[in-house]
Amino acid sequence: MKYKNFEDLPVWILSREIINLIYVLIKQNKELERDLRLKSQLIGAGISIMNNIAEGFDSDSNFEFIRFLRYSHRFASEVMSMLYVLKDVYKIHASGELYNKALEERKQVKGFIKYLRGN
Repeated sequence: MKYKNFEDLPVWILSREIINLIYVLIKQNKELERDLRLKSQLIGAGISIMNNIAEGFDSDSNFEFIRFLRYSHRFASEVMSMLYVLKDVYKIHASGELYNKALEERKQVKGFIKYLRGN
C-alpha cells in the first residue's frame, strides 16, 4: 500500500496516541505536573516520535526515511525508560498502557524499516 500522507501511516497514528496518553498522565498527576524537567522530557520524547515519522515521510528516499524512523524508535525507548522514573519516584503505576503503546511503537517502526529496506 502506498501512503499519500504521513497521517495515514499506522506508526504515526500510534505515535499520536502515545503523546495524547502522555498529556493525560501528566494532567492526572499533580506531582508530575510540577516536575518541570521530567514533564518536559517526557513530552519532548513523545512529540519527537511523532514528528520524526512525519519529517521522515517527506524525505526524498527510503534511506533518509529510515534514518528518521530510527530516531522515532529511540524516542519510544526514551519514553519507556522515563516511565520507570515515574514508577520509582512518584509511584505512578497507571502508565502500563503508555508503556505498552511505546513498546508497540518500537515494534511497528522496526517492521516498517524492514519493509522500506525491502526485506
